[in-house]
Amino acid sequence: MQFLMLVYTDNALMDAIPEAEYAAMMRGCFAHADELREDGTLLGSQQLEPAPTARTIRTRDGRTSVVDGPFAETKEMLAGFNLIEADSLEEAVRIAAEFPWSRTGSIEVRPIRDMDAVRRRVGAAMPTAANA
Repeated sequence: MQFLMLVYTDNALMDAIPEAEYAAMMRGCFAHADELREDGTLLGSQQLEPAPTARTIRTRDGRTSVVDGPFAETKEMLAGFNLIEADSLEEAVRIAAEFPWSRTGSIEVRPIRDMDAVRRRVGAAMPTAANA
């Protein structure tokens, strides 16, 4: 099964970490991610630019609005993600707990839905290999 680990951080907590400690934490995080990638557990990961660089798009009653940044009023903002392969939700949670970001925010672990199963259920065409 695939799981998405959504990494949220609190900028105030992140900014409070001394630069040398942050650098050591990032080096450890990259080393751990490299190990998980080598064993086939980590399928992809990316950091996101800060929340103020984002735009939120909503369409309601035929009108589309675009606003700066995320629409949530929270201290924790989505900072990045890891796409992993795990046998169960419990294993995915264990893997998430190995990363340091729960100390400066939170990590949400969510199963990835099988979109091909959804396509079959609703009668949508399956993509061709060239378009997948």
